[in-house]
Amino acid sequence: MTNLTLARGEDGIAVITWDMPGRSMNVMNDASLGEFAAAVDQALSDPETKGVVITSGKPAFIAGADLDWLEAMLAGTPGDSEEARIRSLFGRFMDVHRLFRRIEAAKKPFVAAINGTALGGGFEVCLACHRRIATDDPRALLGLPETKVGLFPGFGGTQRYLRMLGALDALPVLLEGTSMSPAQALARGLVDEVAPAVELVARAKDWIRSAPAEALVKPWDKPGFIVPGPDPRTLAGVQAFSAANAMQRAKTYGNYPALDAIQSVVYRGMQVPLDTGLRIETKAFARLALDPRARNMVRTQFINLQRTNRLARRPAAVVRRRFARIGVLGAGLMGSGIAHVAARAGIDVVLLDTNEETAGRGLDHIRRQQQSAVERGRAGEAEASSSSRRCSRTAGSRPR
Repeated sequence: MTNLTLARGEDGIAVITWDMPGRSMNVMNDASLGEFAAAVDQALSDPETKGVVITSGKPAFIAGADLDWLEAMLAGTPGDSEEARIRSLFGRFMDVHRLFRRIEAAKKPFVAAINGTALGGGFEVCLACHRRIATDDPRALLGLPETKVGLFPGFGGTQRYLRMLGALDALPVLLEGTSMSPAQALARGLVDEVAPAVELVARAKDWIRSAPAEALVKPWDKPGFIVPGPDPRTLAGVQAFSAANAMQRAKTYGNYPALDAIQSVVYRGMQVPLDTGLRIETKAFARLALDPRARNMVRTQFINLQRTNRLARRPAAVVRRRFARIGVLGAGLMGSGIAHVAARAGIDVVLLDTNEETAGRGLDHIRRQQQSAVERGRAGEAEASSSSRRCSRTAGSRPR
């Protein structure tokens, strides 16, 4: 294996570590998913393996889909009909569902030791595990942000969110593509524990050693499970989904097909077992992925944006420069926002405006933003204080 390692210790607990060479973050593609499937199957078939921890050798956990892999899948094989491309996408995604279900239904405990950001498919891996322990780093992001790029979660996220949160709580975070800090995910019940990054694997192993048998059966795999929240076939359910649809249409005017698809798969998924819900999700995802509107959004807001962030078009002859201190002209909403982002990145900032009072208002705005981030669990007190100390103000023609 080149993209991950599988190591079983003397305690009988195997650790699968994602660590893709030559990449700053782990991503999902045919190679990494193929090796992950092989590692899972090897751990399941080994009688000496008592449980499995899934973690990352990089600062982040798994960032989601590889953009080149995603683009190739959406492009399909030249000459294929639309139905043939839908069937191909359906088959490839169902292979991933079957892998995640092998983890979920295993008689051996699987624990996700989430040492950093886990988004999209990366977080869907975690949702399939029996327990999730996340880093206490407030800068880490967890969630399913696919709607922000024109898609929706396609590796079981809609169906597991639905069964964990209930439709009324799941729909807003799915429709908005909400990413959360570990503390926020813990409050919602999407992770089970938050701990320092250096303790994650040890805590995961401790839980595996004492995991009760009932913890290895997900609630939705137990007889008589009912999805939390109102039944969509009742008056309360009809009203809830009608209101959600009306609010979504008022904001988007029907131009975001992913949002309609999410409501559809959540509504239908409430009425069927998980395995049927996964098929519903996958069929809807395959059709959505080939919708021209969705493909344009993916290309613009994900694929090309990632290339831009990597400076793919930057002239090779232009030397990159780094700055330790900058001046921002204008301390209004935009200027203070730029200063805030720069300070969080570790750059000292001087806010310049026509008078001290205006510059001071910009500085106060930055401090309020920092305090809000602390209150929402997106930053620690020390980080907020450090960012605030990096900002100063002045008035006149240029920064001193």
